[in-house]
Amino acid sequence: MAVTNKNIGVVIKLLRKGIERFEDPSVTMVGRKYRDPYLVLISCILSLRTKDETTIPASMRLFNLAKDPRAMLTLSAERIEKAIYPVGFFRVKTRNILSISQSIVHDFGGKVPDDLDKLLTLKGVGRKTANLVLTEGFNKLGICVDTHVHRISNRMGYVKTKTPNETENILRKQLAEQYWIEYNALLVVWGQNICRPISPFCSKCLIEKYCKKEGVINSR
Repeated sequence: MAVTNKNIGVVIKLLRKGIERFEDPSVTMVGRKYRDPYLVLISCILSLRTKDETTIPASMRLFNLAKDPRAMLTLSAERIEKAIYPVGFFRVKTRNILSISQSIVHDFGGKVPDDLDKLLTLKGVGRKTANLVLTEGFNKLGICVDTHVHRISNRMGYVKTKTPNETENILRKQLAEQYWIEYNALLVVWGQNICRPISPFCSKCLIEKYCKKEGVINSR
């Protein structure tokens, strides 16, 4: 069997129930705590190639120092680096945070743009981050595709794509808009805890009977 447009609604409902016992992804947690697009954006930057258990405290340490782009620009690179360490590539991320903050102040009047194309002009911001800012920071429609969303969407048989960008394009065409905003958080949590990249916990999966298990060789 495979996940299709006919049963995707059922699958989404099961995933909503299934993730209740797990923690939200770091960016979702920041979004719900602050409801501030800038803090969501910076948290997204910190989360790249970094585990949530590292991203969350790093974000909190940095936000205790600065919660808006103008305040961020008063901090030295060394102070930001110290606050966010040990996130991955912390020096590169520090430079990007300062560049992003400067662009927001000088090009966008101090406010994070709520437009995908404008977000993509910011240094270090790719489609995944831009879409997360739209959904978690502005509660606007967007489809954020990270490795979990790309992998699980293909594993379920809902899409058949080779890259995250291809997955996003297909999802924009076939996934009902009512599911766009939550789709990332649902699949990220499920991917971190149940639908692991290697040897997923299919025996514990609430949507196992709908899943095509594409590419799954071993499972638990």
